[in-house]
Amino acid sequence: MAGTGALDGKVVIVTGAGRGIGREIALTAAAEGAKVVVNDLGGAADGSGASAAPAEEVAEEIRAKGGKAVANFDSVAEPASANAIVKTAVDAFGGLDAVINNAGILRDAIFHKMSVADFELVIKVHLMGTFYVSHAAARIFREQGSGAFVHFTSTSGLIGNYGQANYAAAKLGIVGLSKSIATAGGPATASPATACRR
Repeated sequence: MAGTGALDGKVVIVTGAGRGIGREIALTAAAEGAKVVVNDLGGAADGSGASAAPAEEVAEEIRAKGGKAVANFDSVAEPASANAIVKTAVDAFGGLDAVINNAGILRDAIFHKMSVADFELVIKVHLMGTFYVSHAAARIFREQGSGAFVHFTSTSGLIGNYGQANYAAAKLGIVGLSKSIATAGGPATASPATACRR
């Protein structure tokens, strides 16, 4: 795989890596020499359903180009399954150097018509998912004195957007979470970068 080798030997988890932005992140990380855990539940854009195919296809694409990757199908939205994502990295590659929390879903609706379930599920996947996976990885990062998080926010969170109260709340919450992680433990704690999408 062609690249600069900036991530040679690093172990990287990319959540929501079966399609879209996450897929491109996983492919780029692998091209730069990373060993990649391609995590994706394989559901639809609204979070319904599940399939191993998207994560498997990306992992196979990486391997076909000479890179190293394993597929993982655990949900980010529960603590136990988030821990399993991190365990996959350690079991497959012997460690962990970075977590890119990209996984997300959309359930847009004007506020007064938005169901409680749709609000809670978007918060669960975006905000709680970012917390759960980061929390599982943070213990490893702290013990080894190194590690990195990349989290995703959105203009919907920063300035608001019609029909996206759930998504906006989650994405602005991720900003606060990222800032708190960065200040939590001094130099032994990874400092997150926060990217913006949409």
